[in-house]
Amino acid sequence: MLKKFVSYYKNHLGLFIFDTIAALIMSGLNLVFPRVLQEYIDNFIPNKELTLIFGVGAVMILLYLLRLGCSYFINYYGHVMGTRIERDMRIDLFKKLQTLDSDYFDDHKTGSIMTYIVGHLRDISEMSHHAPENIFVSVVMIIGSFLILINTHVMFTVIVFIFVGLLFIFSASRRKKMMAASRKTRATHEEVNSEVENSVGGIRLTKAFTNEDHELKKFTRATNKYQLSFDHFYKQMGIFSSGTGFFIDLLYVTALVTGGYYIYLGEITIGEYSAFFFYITFLVQPVRTLIQTMEQVQKGWSGYEKFYSIMTKEPKIRSKENAIELKNPKGIIEFNDVTFAYESSQTDVLKNFNVTIRPGKKVALVGATGVGKSTVSKLIPRFYDVDSGTITVDGVNVKDYDLYSLRSQIGHVQQDVYIFFGTIKDNILYGRPEATFDEVVAAAKNANIHEFILSLDAGYNTLVGERGVKLSGGQKQRVSIARVFLKNPPVLILDEATSSLDNVTEHLIQKALDELSEGRTTLVIAHRLSTISNADEILVLTESGISERGKHQELIDQDGYYKSLYTASLKL
Repeated sequence: MLKKFVSYYKNHLGLFIFDTIAALIMSGLNLVFPRVLQEYIDNFIPNKELTLIFGVGAVMILLYLLRLGCSYFINYYGHVMGTRIERDMRIDLFKKLQTLDSDYFDDHKTGSIMTYIVGHLRDISEMSHHAPENIFVSVVMIIGSFLILINTHVMFTVIVFIFVGLLFIFSASRRKKMMAASRKTRATHEEVNSEVENSVGGIRLTKAFTNEDHELKKFTRATNKYQLSFDHFYKQMGIFSSGTGFFIDLLYVTALVTGGYYIYLGEITIGEYSAFFFYITFLVQPVRTLIQTMEQVQKGWSGYEKFYSIMTKEPKIRSKENAIELKNPKGIIEFNDVTFAYESSQTDVLKNFNVTIRPGKKVALVGATGVGKSTVSKLIPRFYDVDSGTITVDGVNVKDYDLYSLRSQIGHVQQDVYIFFGTIKDNILYGRPEATFDEVVAAAKNANIHEFILSLDAGYNTLVGERGVKLSGGQKQRVSIARVFLKNPPVLILDEATSSLDNVTEHLIQKALDELSEGRTTLVIAHRLSTISNADEILVLTESGISERGKHQELIDQDGYYKSLYTASLKL
């Protein structure tokens, strides 16, 4: 885990080195002043060496100007380095999330994932900048002070460092409790974000059901839990901070008494005594910094653990080594004894399922809700993998194809249409981002939405709102269909593609879909059976599997389950 964290400094090694050098210079300059003070008290002032008094003072001003420059570099470029590391981690995390299986997003809340990407990485950024720098500076200050003090008076130095050691022992003993409390605050932070994401995303439903009070109670419970977790964290931090403060106070009292005693014995001078106090102050400063850094590391590292857990998660569905590129497929799709169940379910959605879709043919799946129609459409592009059996495209197992190339050859219009925040043009371009505007317009015309777009004040540059809230259900559906027209894939999957359209619009767009399907392998998940009357084959699914199959008129003539479904749909 640590090795992975350190690797993020590789691309910013120059900044890190210069930041470390600047910190080293600052540490060295900090160690100079007490020794200069000692010389002033013991030599320059008693001997009335006016030239040295002003000359050394002028040198000190120059040194502190150098320190000013180093301080600026650390505070500016050090933070820049931290934000760049944060950027790299955020991009890597987002890239990793793109590779994870659908199961992962089935099991994790959107609000929690957003917290990983935004909140946790901000703390990691602060840690990545401050922790190495603070640790380095503090170690240099402590070792430098120790070497200077030990040459002044051994026993005095030993006594002082005994208390410094006790301070570190106390800090280390509280580390685990601080870490545990920090992890708890992160977990409850994720819960709050999830509640906000759920409530804001469903605000219209909340208003429709007048459940504002219910949502407030849910959010209040999550917020109270969040606040209580911080109560525990701040309790641990209070014990930590007050305990360290007490040891630091003891250190000052010990230095005050011990130094006075050694002056009484004539073993140190007043200048050395004054220098001792300054060095003790410089000892306390890095010790305090190390303690604060430890607190910062607790927060940052607990966030990094979340980051690392995702980065090391391997997707179950991925391209194998030496995967085959799927190019210009003929479009022969075969299901051979396929059995599949979702991880959250103990029941097989499909069992020993067999079907063949010939090139350029249109096959429709119909049946009651829950019999696996949409599942079939998700297995072909490997959104999920089968438990047993095989699915082949052009005679090759889909698991042997490069995943990206497989999905790039499939156009998928889903029942649950997702519209991104942005313009209508941007949403259609999602089908093929490199397409020209003329191609976008052509796709919109084919999807029968061009005239509607032109009626808007901003035309294709009209913002659709979050999740397309400014569009009707039918308009969203037509935008999604325009995407597929733009993608122009050899294999089509239409998962209830016209379910949100009114009868007039459905009739207009059905002709366009038929034209798009011409010469392509097409799988249609049908809700309205009137839209599949021209299918080359209709499969009627039940919980037991395929109960009927044939063309529309053949199934009507059989006077079976399909006919009852069709008759019922005509009454709607």
